[in-house]
Amino acid sequence: MGTRDPRVSAYIAGSAPFAKPILTRLRAVVHRTCPKVTETIKWGFPHFMYEGMLCSMASFTRHCAFGFWKGRLIVRAGGVKTKEAMGQFGRIEALADLPSKKLLANYVKQAMRINEADVASPTRSSRKPKPPVKVPADLQKALKRHPQACAVFEAFTPSNRREYVEWLTEAKTDETRARRLATAVEWMAEGKSRNWKYQNC
Repeated sequence: MGTRDPRVSAYIAGSAPFAKPILTRLRAVVHRTCPKVTETIKWGFPHFMYEGMLCSMASFTRHCAFGFWKGRLIVRAGGVKTKEAMGQFGRIEALADLPSKKLLANYVKQAMRINEADVASPTRSSRKPKPPVKVPADLQKALKRHPQACAVFEAFTPSNRREYVEWLTEAKTDETRARRLATAVEWMAEGKSRNWKYQNC
């Protein structure tokens, strides 16, 4: 059985009046079509998960957006009205802008089958891997003096390490860099990633 995240309910409740019926319908179609779907909030807006990322929706000041994680494999060009926006359905400003419930359900079913087959995303799988992050000398020295922070840093994923390194190297002054270095070591000693403040938002 799928799950509904209260944060998604709060997101819909806090959206503009025009957006609430749009988001409510999208949510209902996804759940009805994929009973095992689970909800979460990623990057500040609702996502639906089934065997990985399935689809997401968002509301803005004057429009909503909806899209599939592997949308290029699901929604063919010309099949829907497109006004430039996030996702594959353009700017959704009213319920009338949505595809029919039946068509939306068909898209959800296609997305489910693609995820079940573990098909790679055509846009994301083609990206070249980033080179290994080069740890600056001042960070290396600081980590040697703090074994706990060093152990956490070593256990981090490459992207987590890169976030800390880029935060340090982007400092405009030596004073800012020194302050960030001290904060980074403190956070790492506590097991925190660079963006830990936003992970539970």
